[in-house]
Amino acid sequence: MPFLRALISAARMVRHTSDLGAGLLDDDEVLLDVPDERLGPTLVAAAFGDHGPAAKLLAATREGAEWENRDRYATRLATFAHSREEWLSDWLAASPHDPDALLVKAELSVRRAWESPARAERLRDVGPLIEAAADAAPRDPVPWRIALDHARGTYATHSAFEELWAEAVGRSSHHYGCHVSALQYLSAQWYGSHRECFDFAEQAAEDALPGSLVQALPVRAAFAHLLSGDGTAAPRTTVIPGQRVDAAADLAIALSAEYTAGDPWPAEVRNLLAYVLVTRGRWADALEQFRLIGPYATSFPWAFLSDDVLGEFLELRDMARIEVASGMPLRPLGRTARRVRSGGHYA
Repeated sequence: MPFLRALISAARMVRHTSDLGAGLLDDDEVLLDVPDERLGPTLVAAAFGDHGPAAKLLAATREGAEWENRDRYATRLATFAHSREEWLSDWLAASPHDPDALLVKAELSVRRAWESPARAERLRDVGPLIEAAADAAPRDPVPWRIALDHARGTYATHSAFEELWAEAVGRSSHHYGCHVSALQYLSAQWYGSHRECFDFAEQAAEDALPGSLVQALPVRAAFAHLLSGDGTAAPRTTVIPGQRVDAAADLAIALSAEYTAGDPWPAEVRNLLAYVLVTRGRWADALEQFRLIGPYATSFPWAFLSDDVLGEFLELRDMARIEVASGMPLRPLGRTARRVRSGGHYA
């Protein structure tokens, strides 16, 4: 019987896997960390040594209070400057007090300090750079998000962290990046616990505006929980009921449904959600998220699982399709057969 079941399962996979590929892009059409239409040309100009478009883009986000975009763009520009620091140095030389250049400098400096074996010491040294970025743009919450990341690495006390948190949310009460930084601080990996992490995430999601990515915080808490222990999806100690993890996923599914398929804005949330759903064995839900992701694979969360980030994404996408196919009937039921109840009676 086990052999027979295996044959039937294999037949189901062969029959249905190709059908379930509808809506999924081919592997070579999926790209990793694709910049949006505003950032793309800016990065191209930066590659030629031109900092002007970056200055214009970040100035527009600052003047328009586009704090979420500002955070994303500053982070990506700091990533670029990590390997091309002369580009940022030229920008700062031309405009030493530019709040946008100072923001990218602060982000880059904190990132480099995090990578150092002497992390805490290096982080303390870059504190003045964060203060300079905050002073240069008093309304901007992004320097305070950087400050929250900085505080986590310098073993800041809860009270010191709460002071920074108050400064951040005082500028933008629903800023996603600041909430993610606070969630990391409260995680079991750092200075909190799985329960504190979930409690914070669920309350923030409940208070969030409609369509806000803050509603995805519980699924980020679920990810931290699932990845705890030995670095796999099998934690040594389970302290959060599976129902709570599933509820976090359900909330993120509802959030994802508010955006169109192939929208780059919620791409990271959808990638994260797909992973959590796969881990929970919710294959059909995971496959739907892979469809909605379209071409926008993101490094997070797949970089936590493999050095081959895009390969990991594609492998789990294929796994979801195979698992869904293997659970489908070998032969589609006709309209009459679907109406037959047990005992041969019709509905």
